[in-house]
Amino acid sequence: MAHIHERSFAHPLPEFPELFGDGLRLRQWRAHSDADVDAWLRGLTDPDFRRWNTPMKPVTDLDSARDSLGTRSGTAEDGTRVSFCVTDVATGAILGHLGVNDIDPFMRNAHIGYWVLPEARGRRVATRALALGARWAFDGLGLHRLELGHALGHDASCRVAEHCGFRYEGTLRGAMFEAGRHDVFRDVHLHGRIAGDPEAAAEVDGGA
Repeated sequence: MAHIHERSFAHPLPEFPELFGDGLRLRQWRAHSDADVDAWLRGLTDPDFRRWNTPMKPVTDLDSARDSLGTRSGTAEDGTRVSFCVTDVATGAILGHLGVNDIDPFMRNAHIGYWVLPEARGRRVATRALALGARWAFDGLGLHRLELGHALGHDASCRVAEHCGFRYEGTLRGAMFEAGRHDVFRDVHLHGRIAGDPEAAAEVDGGA
């Protein structure tokens, strides 16, 4: 029997997937595109994003945004990450980001996360993108389990997770950095969904 920590990495996807549904198109980020770099910079420097997330490497200007996006666009070389640019299918406007990260094809699990640009909030973008991305991860990648974590107190993200069938599974103590700090930690709400779980049907009120 294989040890639980053994990993068998997948090969990169032969073509980057494009996902369509519920008024959204999830496509590849383009590090050579000024519009994509600008959206990436605005997303990662937005005060609300910074309140709940602390990137390992700060993004502060267009140069650092282009460098950061260059490492995140597409898929990781070892197949362990896919980063989607969330856009409006009708207008092409960039709305946010959805990432399927830490893909482990041996254990058939991954982590999923998202953020939404300020002007796109209040339109259920995160909910629609998460539902679309989760469906692809289960059906397209054949994963068994997805995990989603957010900082304790981020109620909007909690509602999005639960609406998309990610059940609250507990609180992880000191599992992520405090806002703007790399030396102080805070607790995380852990949500999980397995392939057999249904998608929740209730509407989500408010923000994301």
